[in-house]
Amino acid sequence: MIQIFLKERASWILFFIFSQLLVMAMGYLDTSIPFLSTVYITFISCLSFVIFMTIRYERETRFFKHLHALESSLDLTAIPEANSPFEAITSERMSEQIQVFKHQLNGLQISLELEKDDMLNWIHEVKTPLTTLQLMIERTEDLALRSQLMYEWLRIHLLLDQQLHQKRIPFIRNDLYIEKTDVQKLLFQEIKLLRQWCMQKRIGFDISLETEEVLTDAKWLGFIIRQLLTNAVKYSEDSDISIRSTSKDGIITLSIEDVGQGIAPRDLSRIFDKGFTGTANHQHHAATGMGLYLVKQVAESLLITFKVDSTVGEGTRFSLIFAKENELIRIARM
Repeated sequence: MIQIFLKERASWILFFIFSQLLVMAMGYLDTSIPFLSTVYITFISCLSFVIFMTIRYERETRFFKHLHALESSLDLTAIPEANSPFEAITSERMSEQIQVFKHQLNGLQISLELEKDDMLNWIHEVKTPLTTLQLMIERTEDLALRSQLMYEWLRIHLLLDQQLHQKRIPFIRNDLYIEKTDVQKLLFQEIKLLRQWCMQKRIGFDISLETEEVLTDAKWLGFIIRQLLTNAVKYSEDSDISIRSTSKDGIITLSIEDVGQGIAPRDLSRIFDKGFTGTANHQHHAATGMGLYLVKQVAESLLITFKVDSTVGEGTRFSLIFAKENELIRIARM
């Protein structure tokens, strides 16, 4: 702050130095003025100027030090009290701008809420004809056509489901219901949803669950499993997806492993980033880069951590590590 203050007052300091040099020059050139007296006056003036600048520094920087230390917020009470007319102008303009920003922010929040509600209503409206379409497809006698139609229906269903959960994630804390959840039942539900796609790609499932129940939110865990299974099926073919659960020291781990194309080492640290689709998978134009990003958001709320192991050309294993029960009970009571 001292450097900033000296830079701000550089013109004052230069003018003072110039005036003192002028006084010294007059004392040197004018023989009627004792030069020693001129030096003495200059010394006293410099000492007084230093004291004056020190006092001004303390008074003038107090307001701006407070401003510099402020966190980004719209709290009007956080604006420091003005000690000078210029500081009063600054404080007043800041207050006016904050009021404008608050008004704009409130308007944007209302618009965002309306947009979210409209989107959720639209998704629910679309689900009705989508269910009817599924029943119509199931009555189709041409097996090859039925398989193709079910695959496209499934893509639409999964995209709508992803969009629905994306809109709900910001309010997930209000939607959590922690209970004993049957993992096997959830897995079978999600596999049943993907069965036509799996049959088309000749993919099977090898399931071995040491622990069949976990303490979590069934709906949101189902969303996580759905996204991971969808990715496993998307990047696999003519192979089995292995699903295992283990328990050690009260910590349950659920792993989903495919024998697909794998993830490049340079991509592993970025797979949960929003919009990231992988440097090796750009041929999959249907990828949105949102699935694993949303999974990460949900997992953090459920206190689930991820471990990802992958080898290019050999496959990928996602391990979901659930928190201990006492930690989940704590968030359930929040």
